[in-house]
Amino acid sequence: MLTLNVTWLDLCLAGIGVYLVKQVLNKKPASYPPGPRGWPLVGNIQDIPQIEPWLTFAEWGKKYGDISHVEVLGQHIIVLNSVKSAVDMLDKKGTMYSDRPVLPMGGELVGWKHVMALLPYGDRFHQLRKNIHQVIGNHAALNVYHPIEEIETRRFLKRVFSNPEQLQAHIRHTAGAIILQIFHGYEVKENNDPFIDLADRAVDQFSRSTAPGAFMVDIMPFLANVPEWFPGAGFKRSAREWSKTREDMAAIPYKFVKDQMAAGIASTSFTSNLLEGRTLSVEEEDVVMWSAATLYSGGADTTVSPIYAFSLAMTLFPDVQKKAQAEINAVVGPDRLPSFADRDSLPYTEALVKEVFRWSVVGPTAMSHRVTEDDIHDGYYIPKGSLVIPNIWFMLNDPQTYANPSQFNPERFLDNNGKDPELEPHKICFGFGRRICPGLHLADASVWISTVMSLAVFDISKVVEKGVEITPEVDHTSGTVSHPKPFKCFIKPRSAKAIALIQRDVNY
Repeated sequence: MLTLNVTWLDLCLAGIGVYLVKQVLNKKPASYPPGPRGWPLVGNIQDIPQIEPWLTFAEWGKKYGDISHVEVLGQHIIVLNSVKSAVDMLDKKGTMYSDRPVLPMGGELVGWKHVMALLPYGDRFHQLRKNIHQVIGNHAALNVYHPIEEIETRRFLKRVFSNPEQLQAHIRHTAGAIILQIFHGYEVKENNDPFIDLADRAVDQFSRSTAPGAFMVDIMPFLANVPEWFPGAGFKRSAREWSKTREDMAAIPYKFVKDQMAAGIASTSFTSNLLEGRTLSVEEEDVVMWSAATLYSGGADTTVSPIYAFSLAMTLFPDVQKKAQAEINAVVGPDRLPSFADRDSLPYTEALVKEVFRWSVVGPTAMSHRVTEDDIHDGYYIPKGSLVIPNIWFMLNDPQTYANPSQFNPERFLDNNGKDPELEPHKICFGFGRRICPGLHLADASVWISTVMSLAVFDISKVVEKGVEITPEVDHTSGTVSHPKPFKCFIKPRSAKAIALIQRDVNY
């Protein structure tokens, strides 16, 4: 009998042989976009950054142009560093650039593939988007929820007045309160609310589990099959724990609504409206549950980042704060708080909110798009299955588009002395094409009302410790959703009248 002794060297040589044969047989119709040179077999595996990837991508843009390319273990990755390239590919060619990649860690092992952000482009995606669009898809639809946002923001002012050192926690609490009231008819507890705590854990885990390059299993998917006890498989234990959080985040608030409806005491909400008077199949109920969970998970985090960034900007740029407060004083006066009815009369404050979204980018690299068929774009070959990453951070910090981008300057969005305003950041910061953030109008409204009410009653400035003024650094966390890192600021009421406005009772 013939015995075959196969060694690791034999397997490696066989693998190299297969790779070389594929390279010869796979004739591509055009060249890939330029990019850093990779190694045989593994490609650019060492070039993919895990910390602040948008900065590395921006360097590629400067070196290789608006469209750059890397390959990791056969996976093609296209990075876009200009608005034009993103619009031309992701907007104008939306039919082939609107899919999502399979994310072995965040999508499969943790299970975030159920939320709309990671759903493949297809029928279920359209069902979830239709449900969400009916409620918050445009400014007119959102008007009915303005009282909720105003009430919860006034409660936010009270919390900040009572305990300004816990600013970030107050922002998170308020963002969750608005989302839970709109989508589940749930009024949060003042302290230690279980739904708020659950949302905070879930969105943090979502951001960490879906960050580009954060887990080796996303680069080598076969690692998903290793057992938890295997050395280096700690990601499997994390995925199991995070999956339970993710499932609870969707199921527990949904069960709350159903129980309230069964008892005849449910408040009107997004979920109750979709369930009222209907007999739904298991699959239809699942679509309703994840429609609400999509906004619960997304909205509870993506508004936290810009509202926190607003306070950082006011700490660093006091002249901007004074100009906005002067405008609010002139239009609103000292005897009431601003409301959404004042929005059209406050152009400088409107520009300030736009600058918040540009200056501190919530989703620096967005979620990757996946190409569903081969494409030739600008003479470059974009193969089917490629991942396309828009470098939104650079687009909003490109000095060719925004003068002195590191400066916080709302006037760039005003028509000054005949000079045209700079590019509207909302055309960039919420993503592109058919994958644009479905909650963009809600996020914009939440940031605006928090900004204008805070400016009306608070002064925000640098902390002074032992006679030394502390200037906070502008630094951000890595992840799918990026936040300013914790910083110190001093928040005080502007006047006795401001204190009176803050302390007024407010209830539904």
